[in-house]
Amino acid sequence: MTTALGIAAAVRDGELRATDVLARTLERIDRLDPVVNSFTAVTRERALREAEAVDAQRAAGGPLGPLAGVPFAVKNLFDVRGLTTLAGSKILADQPPAVRDATLVERMGAAGSVIVGALNMDEFAYGFTTENSHAGPTRNPHDTGRSAGGSSGGSAAAVAAGLVPLSLGSDTNGSIRVPASLCGIFGLKPTYGRLSRARSYPFVHSLDHLGPFARCPADLAAAYDAMIGADPDDPAQVPREAMPVSPTLDSGIGGLRIALAGGYFADNASARVTGTLAEVAAALEIRRKVDLPEAARGRAAAFLITNAEGAQLHLDHLRTRFADMEPLSRERFLAGALLPAAWYVGAQRFRRWYHDRVLELFADVDVILAPATPRSALPLGQETFELNGRTVPTRPSMGLLTQPISCIGLPVAVAPIQGGGDEGLPVGIQIIAAPWREDLCLRVARTLQRLGVARAPVAPAFA
Repeated sequence: MTTALGIAAAVRDGELRATDVLARTLERIDRLDPVVNSFTAVTRERALREAEAVDAQRAAGGPLGPLAGVPFAVKNLFDVRGLTTLAGSKILADQPPAVRDATLVERMGAAGSVIVGALNMDEFAYGFTTENSHAGPTRNPHDTGRSAGGSSGGSAAAVAAGLVPLSLGSDTNGSIRVPASLCGIFGLKPTYGRLSRARSYPFVHSLDHLGPFARCPADLAAAYDAMIGADPDDPAQVPREAMPVSPTLDSGIGGLRIALAGGYFADNASARVTGTLAEVAAALEIRRKVDLPEAARGRAAAFLITNAEGAQLHLDHLRTRFADMEPLSRERFLAGALLPAAWYVGAQRFRRWYHDRVLELFADVDVILAPATPRSALPLGQETFELNGRTVPTRPSMGLLTQPISCIGLPVAVAPIQGGGDEGLPVGIQIIAAPWREDLCLRVARTLQRLGVARAPVAPAFA
């Protein structure tokens, strides 16, 4: 059983014990993660207690949750009781362990899932490559000489390597969508304000999202369903009712108005990636294109907001722990600390205008498809790459196609196309919907899977 729902069904039916699932999971982590470097901590003792509790509940005839016995792991910016929340930084390593789980970790546990550890990331979530100088780089399971993407690279790589069927990450400027694309798995960035961020280490308060990774849309939907719900501990969460998406996942896309994002999104993707998107469009019989108005300025606004808010959060670190910060992140935070306030205010004003213009598109379409990354995974350490006749810097440019969507908080699922990127590596397609319509994102992802267009097997070297 490699899917989360398959594991849970087998545990409920008595075909598997949660403790046996856990033992196999820990064995794979011990054997394979030294190659991938996705985990920064493994919660063995806690995981065993939780798995034993699931088995005891079944033996007693009690009800089991929808994710009973399913192992999962989280980006190390989530609070996990008993672990120090690192957020990818050595600066936080001397802080006391968390005394309570993040809300989403609690909710996954309430659904029966078993937490097995914390996962590597870019320092303070500021990056797209997870080349962490403190914990070492996370390697892409499809080619271990290449980047897993970031900043949730450990979360994506652990799923792609088959170490866990589910993981949680965060997405501010693309940190779920970029690694999902490069590692060839499914990912979901819900609407801004949909899932609670309580007891997770922040990056940019007005842009941060949390969400799941999986190897199939049904698992992604099950994790999302387990985590939805109001939480008074997160003041940014919107008190809006959310219906579970799993019951409608297989209702297909009949009647949905789907369009391709052109213009900016075509100009900033390689020929191989745009060709793959055209093949996806043909499979879904999509003939319509739309342009997101001022997408380039939307990305610029996201950059300014990220720099300014991120720098404000880390001013004390810049003053007192400058030498302990990663050089790349500290330089960007320092630049953000020097931004004129008028620039930040202007970016927020433009963001509102841009949000309203993009939402007007959803009067005529239900879903928009766009590439998730400009190309497939690059070799670790590569500083630049060629994109449509120009040389661009690797780290910021992997978010070229995600930041215009982050800026306005729309829900997005990533569907992986195996071999659809450059050098025959995976690449992801963004499935974008209007606010609060995660169900449409996941329905399209499920349809692509059923057509055989999108799939996320365990990376061949780890199968």
